[in-house]
Amino acid sequence: MLKHALMIALCVALATAPTMMYAQDSKDAHDEEVKAQVPALQKFHTPIYTLWHTAWPKKDTAMMASLCPEIDKGVAEIAAAELPGILREKKGAWQENLKQLQDIASMYRTAMAGTELQPKLDAAEKLHMQYETMVRVIRPVMKEIDAFHQVLYMIYHYYMPEHKMDELKSAVTELSAKMDTLNAAKLPERLMKKDASFQAARAKLSTSVAFVKGVMASKDEKKINDAIRRMHSDYEMLDKVFE
Repeated sequence: MLKHALMIALCVALATAPTMMYAQDSKDAHDEEVKAQVPALQKFHTPIYTLWHTAWPKKDTAMMASLCPEIDKGVAEIAAAELPGILREKKGAWQENLKQLQDIASMYRTAMAGTELQPKLDAAEKLHMQYETMVRVIRPVMKEIDAFHQVLYMIYHYYMPEHKMDELKSAVTELSAKMDTLNAAKLPERLMKKDASFQAARAKLSTSVAFVKGVMASKDEKKINDAIRRMHSDYEMLDKVFE
């Protein structure tokens, strides 16, 4: 009897393993695409840190000038970088702020070639502020929203349009759990003035997620897709709260 039960369990495991492995492989293939990061911007933190925390406080203009090649290289690398797919909605703000970063870097280089102290200090301050602005453009507002969005991204841009119903079903279950975590999260103090709008948008999104989870049982692909599109729109409305 035990041997028979073990054989059944083994057969079930072998039957489901390929699907589970395929789903994981599909997700792993897009690992970098769902990370809200730009490595070139992270790398640029090194010269900016030296500039702002060492050279600028000491008014060490020689050190500030010596950072020009590294700053120019960093800005060029940022300009050449591509945003990961999950940040596609941020492209407009990114490009606008990239242009400002390039202009300020040019201003910094000109100031360093001059002899007056104040223009050098001002240019360094502006460069630091613009770097911080670009970080804020791509930084997730809350880790719980970022975790939710990573799962939603795969659902909306891959599993749904590619009709991968097994992956979709699994991801919707995962998304529901992420929504539970998001529902329990509190806004950081710096964003509390947006709390009323956040609460309303989150409640609407939570309702959409529950509806999608319920409609999955229908196996009606059109109904499922329509529900996912509404849920995605509700997520975008939540995201707009913080613009």
